[in-house]
Amino acid sequence: MVTTDTSSMITATDKAAARVAELKREASLDETYFIRVAVEGGGCSGLSYKLDFDNEEKAGDQAFESNGVKIVVDMKSFLYLCGTELDFSDGLNGKGFAFNNPNASRTCGCGESFAV
Repeated sequence: MVTTDTSSMITATDKAAARVAELKREASLDETYFIRVAVEGGGCSGLSYKLDFDNEEKAGDQAFESNGVKIVVDMKSFLYLCGTELDFSDGLNGKGFAFNNPNASRTCGCGESFAV
């Protein structure tokens, strides 16, 4: 089931959506694949983000649709990621996906780890 309540969902910016589509094309992934976002212990701030392609939803997963991108997250990770926006930057200061997480009380300099 795809959730459409924008206040608590995980969203993707236009740039992130375009990059996801490009990566799917490059990897020859069909429409059954989606982005799986997760939180794991570790990183310099205590928790780190994990982003990968998957094509199998698990019991308890939360699913969201944003800018044509299906984003799936397990319930434990969702508690940390509620309201997060996935962005993509290709500028001079770094290239890659970024998580704009309103729940993070601090983040590390690389942006891949956070604390709540």
